[in-house]
Amino acid sequence: MKYISKKLLDLIPTLLGITLVCFFMIRLIPGDPVLNLIGERGADPIKYLEMKKSLGLDKSITQQFVVYIKSIFSGDIGTSIISNNSVWSEFIERFPATLELGMVGLIGATILGIPMGIFAAIKRNSFFDYFLMSVSLVGYSMPIFWWGLILILLFSVKMGITPVSGRIDFIYDIPTYTGLYLIDTLRPAVVSVEGLKPFWSALQHLILPATALGTIPLAVIARMTRSSMLEVLNEDYIRTAKAKGMSRKRIIYIHALRNALIPIITTLALLFGSIITGAILTETIFSWPGIGKWLVQSITARDYPVIQGGVLIISFIIVLTNIMVDIIYFLLNPKMRN
Repeated sequence: MKYISKKLLDLIPTLLGITLVCFFMIRLIPGDPVLNLIGERGADPIKYLEMKKSLGLDKSITQQFVVYIKSIFSGDIGTSIISNNSVWSEFIERFPATLELGMVGLIGATILGIPMGIFAAIKRNSFFDYFLMSVSLVGYSMPIFWWGLILILLFSVKMGITPVSGRIDFIYDIPTYTGLYLIDTLRPAVVSVEGLKPFWSALQHLILPATALGTIPLAVIARMTRSSMLEVLNEDYIRTAKAKGMSRKRIIYIHALRNALIPIITTLALLFGSIITGAILTETIFSWPGIGKWLVQSITARDYPVIQGGVLIISFIIVLTNIMVDIIYFLLNPKMRN
């Protein structure tokens, strides 16, 4: 219990440190949020000062930080300068789009990555092993923004198979219940009116960004699966199973894979954080209306509260995910409880 309590308490200083760095870093970016609102040409000095005071930007940076920390502990993470909406409400509105994109990308990477890793481990040091690991290395090294543009150029512009951007065709007005279009478009009320056309439209729009976002996780999962499988295949109980005359498939998929899945599942949990951060570039390239695009637009507009609040929420999700993985490890591994 002490271990779990310590891990949860570590969450507070970590988030405070991230908030501190983010708060001061964004103010080093050239540009003035007030001038962005009223326009640089012909700006009225009196109006400028009044607006700056109303936003609390007339105080020193240290005073602004103290005020912001107090508001966080009171449950308010800020209000957008541009839209005048709460940062939390804007985040909740856009998060389902990012979650859907990230989950599809991660599920696709898992479905392909685990078999690739298993096959590479079985065929160790063969041509297939070197080929699959080389492909995964290239996938891991490939910049998302470059890979995304290549996918758009090839499949959207040249071949016309998939849409260039967006989540769904503009002709469909889908009531959002979960915010996940692949689920909302299959609701009986939608299907009875539109059929499956909205679902296929949402799926087509999702293919390219999910592919771009899932490339790096695919490479990581494949390499982790291979490494974990090779380690397990050298264990004594695998040799015993072989000596008993068990079939190769049963040894690999029942005995070896079951024990190799523990580090793979841990990797999947940790990759969830990278999926969210990777979505920032992916959403910008594919004009995907999620939190990544939202943050990029906020940086352009110098919307300080949105940037601060968005980074804080994302950091909380990532850090909490890592802590939960540590706690699960602690509960599953008796050695850590000694």
